[in-house]
This record gives sequence, C-alpha cells and structure tokens, in this order.
Amino acid sequence: MPTLLALETSCDESAAAVVRDQTVLASAIATQIEEHARWGGVVPEIASRRHVEALPHLIEQVMAESGVSYAELDAIAATAAPGLVGALLVGSVTGRSLARLHGKPFVGVHHLEGHLCSVHLGDPLPSGPYLVLLVSGGHTEMIRVDGPGSYSRLARSRDDAAGEAFDKVARLLGLGYPGGPAVQAAAASGDPKRFPLPKGRVSLPEGGFHPYDFSFSGLKTAVLRLVNQLRAEEAGGGEPFPLADVAASFEQVVADVLVERTTRCARDQGLKTIVMVGGVAANRRLRDRLQERCQALQLDWRVAPLAYCTDNAAMIGVAAEQRFMAGGQSSIRLAVTPRLALEEAPVLYEPQPPF
Repeated sequence: MPTLLALETSCDESAAAVVRDQTVLASAIATQIEEHARWGGVVPEIASRRHVEALPHLIEQVMAESGVSYAELDAIAATAAPGLVGALLVGSVTGRSLARLHGKPFVGVHHLEGHLCSVHLGDPLPSGPYLVLLVSGGHTEMIRVDGPGSYSRLARSRDDAAGEAFDKVARLLGLGYPGGPAVQAAAASGDPKRFPLPKGRVSLPEGGFHPYDFSFSGLKTAVLRLVNQLRAEEAGGGEPFPLADVAASFEQVVADVLVERTTRCARDQGLKTIVMVGGVAANRRLRDRLQERCQALQLDWRVAPLAYCTDNAAMIGVAAEQRFMAGGQSSIRLAVTPRLALEEAPVLYEPQPPF
C-alpha cells in the first residue's frame, strides 16, 4: 500500500499527516480559531500568513512521528480546491516543491472529497453504495457514493450552509466563534421545544417544494426576530433572556431538517447506509438524532471520527491514496482555484492542468 504525506491549508487550519492504507501514521493540526475569533470570522490574509508560519513545523513533526523518510514516500498530496486562494497556495506550493525536490508524484485533492473520505478513518463501511450528508461551515450537501471517485450530488443548501447558520446565530446570541461549539454549549441545558422555528423549504418552479434541498436563511431571520422580541420583553421587565432555550430550539430544528431529508433521500434512492461528515457532524444533538432516526428506519449509519470531522490532512491523505491507487497523479504545474464542483474533481488529474 502507498505511503503519502498530505497537506491541508484550504481555510484556517494548517495540517499535515502521513497516511498508509487508510491508516494515520501521524497527524498534526495548528488551529487559528483564537486569532480569527477576534474578528468574528476567518480573515483570509491572516490565515495565509499563519499557514506559512505553521506548515513547515507540522511537516517536520509528522515525518518524525511517523518514522517515515522522504525516500519511503510514494507520493505527496495537498488540497488544490476549493477554498481561500491564498491559503490553498501555501499548501499547494509546499507540496509541489517537496514532490519536485524528492522526485515524488504530486496528487492534488478536492477538499470535499477529503471530507467524504474521512469516514474511512473510522469503523469499516458496509458494502454497497451509500449516501453522504456533508455538513460544514461552507457546504451542506447530500452526495451518493458508488465507489472511490464516483460521486453524484443529490441535494444541497440553496443559501447558507448549516455551519454558516450556526456561526450567524451564535453572533446574534452574543456567543463566540466558531458558532457550532458555542451554540452546542449554550443549548446543553435548554428546552429544544420551547420556540417553534421554521424548517426552510426550497420552492420548485413548477410548484411544490424540493424534497431534499436545504435553506437556512429563513431560519436565521426567524431567530433574529425571536431574539429582538425576547430582548424587548426583557427590557420591559419580562423574564431574563432565555439563551439556552433559544440555542436549543435552533440546534434542534437544524438537526431535524438535516436528518429528516437525508433519511428520506436514502430511502427514495434505495440506499441502506448513511454517512455524515464535515465539521457540523461533530454536533452531539445532530449525531443523536441521526442515530435515533436510522435505528427506527433500520438504516446503517456512520459518522466520521470526531478528530477528523473538522479540516485535517489525514482525510486528504486517504482521498489522495484512493486517487493514486487508481492511477491518478496531478501535474506539478497544477495551481489552485477557490471554486470547483466535486463532480469536476477528475480535472485535477489531467496531464494539462486546468488552472
């Protein structure tokens, strides 16, 4: 089995890992959360600078911890798309430079394919095709997986991603960044049924609603109105602002929408296994709701290990390993791009780079 050094710098996590046979020999991450929290979100210029500072040390660390020499590597991989261009360039240039220096093949990886592959770092999957619910700060999609590199998108969010909704609601509630952990902590003691909130639907041009697509912008607006109403009541001598109940009600409706539509899609597609990946997959209420619903419907389910839900290089290594074993190799001249649909990932392995 091939051994790969993988790098991930698509947003605000600097990461390196050495992977062999879908097993992590070493993994290291340098987070920038505290620095970006001061601004309430990721500042691209700061992210790029911190990647430049952190990545060399992370590479040195994982190579030492894995006990693997550069001569023993079969390839070097890095995220090439999508993401923040300046951040992507740090990992891509570093990976391509190391590949050229040590005479190794370079494998550019689609960031979302990395998330899809993160589940392979946990318990083995049942055989056959399966449905992936990818929920992160930038993406909320349902993807059918028929095998390595064989993906079909069946649903997506038409506006905010689920993670983005968590960040925005956390800001409305005066909580910290990132919003997912902050809302989860605030909601722990709250009543998730106290405030009914809308489950956003996506209208079809011919009438009716899309059965699977998501929309979270209306939910965000409903929370804003609720917060303003409750703050006004508090200012007028009413009860103290019920932070825990608002957070729990929001968290519950997001979990319900994601799980209800995903299980419906799986059943309609005749798929017996649901996989959940991405940063939002770390949410406890969402995990519990998925488990409960899948057990009721007799569906198998898997969630990426907690350590690999958020951005990391181990998942990039697994994705690169699958592509490499199938004959995939990227041009050493492959650049990066901020946007690239998952279905277009094969262009990363064309002899003439598309960008």
